[in-house]
Amino acid sequence: MRRICVFCGSSTGKDPVYAERATALGKLLAGRGIGLVYGGASVGLMGAVADGALAGGGEVIGVIPQHLKRVEIAHANLTELHVTADMHERKAKMAELSDGFLALPGGAGTLEELAEIWTWAQLGLHRKPLGLVDVAGYYRPLHEFVDHMVTEGFLKQEHRDLLFVDEDPSALLDAFAAYEPPTAPKWV
Repeated sequence: MRRICVFCGSSTGKDPVYAERATALGKLLAGRGIGLVYGGASVGLMGAVADGALAGGGEVIGVIPQHLKRVEIAHANLTELHVTADMHERKAKMAELSDGFLALPGGAGTLEELAEIWTWAQLGLHRKPLGLVDVAGYYRPLHEFVDHMVTEGFLKQEHRDLLFVDEDPSALLDAFAAYEPPTAPKWV
């Protein structure tokens, strides 16, 4: 894997462990020679993961829409910064540049980015792995809800299994390295 896209919050959350783990993930990616693609901001968990990767000597590519460049405070020290016209272009560019996707804690935007990229995988629009870095149990309720979607017949188990979940990002990266995408389309 050359690059991993990380979706995460533009705030740091209440628990300092979120920022600590975001910084550590950035350093982990750099240490493994994996470039970081992310939302381009210098604030929140976005800034923490970028700073971690930069401190580790890694490649860091930010993608930020013009209307958020000032609000999210575009990071000034990146390897590359792509400024897009809107959120749709941002997500498409991030997907184009990445070989896999991880989500750290975040809000509605992080959840929306994750849901869209997961849907694209389910529909066969890409064959890249995706996972949740479950910092301090943050994603436990979502993980339970996803299992409920399977139980209730709205999601097939093989499409639920597209989403890796682990508190250890090293384990997620190892799983990504061994990833074999499913061959069955959504409608079979």
